[in-house]
Amino acid sequence: MLLRRVLALYVGLWLYGFSMAVMVRAGLGLDPWDVFHQGVAAHVSISFGAVTALTGVAVLLAWIPLRQRPGLGTVSNVVVIGVSVDVGLWLLPQWDVLVGRIGAMCAAVVLNAIATVLYIGAGMGPGPRDGLMTGLVGRTGLSVRLVRTTIEVGVLAVGWLLGGSVGVGTVVYAFGIGPLIQLLIPVVNRYLPGFDPGSNRDEPATVAVAP
Repeated sequence: MLLRRVLALYVGLWLYGFSMAVMVRAGLGLDPWDVFHQGVAAHVSISFGAVTALTGVAVLLAWIPLRQRPGLGTVSNVVVIGVSVDVGLWLLPQWDVLVGRIGAMCAAVVLNAIATVLYIGAGMGPGPRDGLMTGLVGRTGLSVRLVRTTIEVGVLAVGWLLGGSVGVGTVVYAFGIGPLIQLLIPVVNRYLPGFDPGSNRDEPATVAVAP
């Protein structure tokens, strides 16, 4: 079981980063955190993946006053996704044909959902951004919906102001990722423990769609 969980964790994280690269190359808009990453990357001399990793580190530092405890998946999240997205951007071309871009965008959202159920299903710790959310919920007593929405609207706005890509892909991701994850949970639930609400690991409601 442990080997299966570790394999699911790292395959999921790698696919997550690669799906981010596909979404960037599609050029039709990114999810809120990636809008932020892209906006920051446009103003610094480091790669998109490096910005993603450094943002994860900065968010982890915010865990300290929130008394959140990272797991193997949390630390791996910062490193693996940052490397994977840069490798993906290096490998993938920029698509010019609109039909190809739309297909790539849809494929990226589906791949992201598959990646999410794998790394969450491994049950080895939430991503830095999800831990920030659950920590704030625990410390403030506010609802998950309010905290999550506030964080994502905030990073989306900042990223857009910095030049990040907001478009139809942003909307497709926002409305498509949740149902896709819900659809895929039963597929992994019999093999991985991370979605078991009776376990001591993270429940899907606390870790849905941000690495």
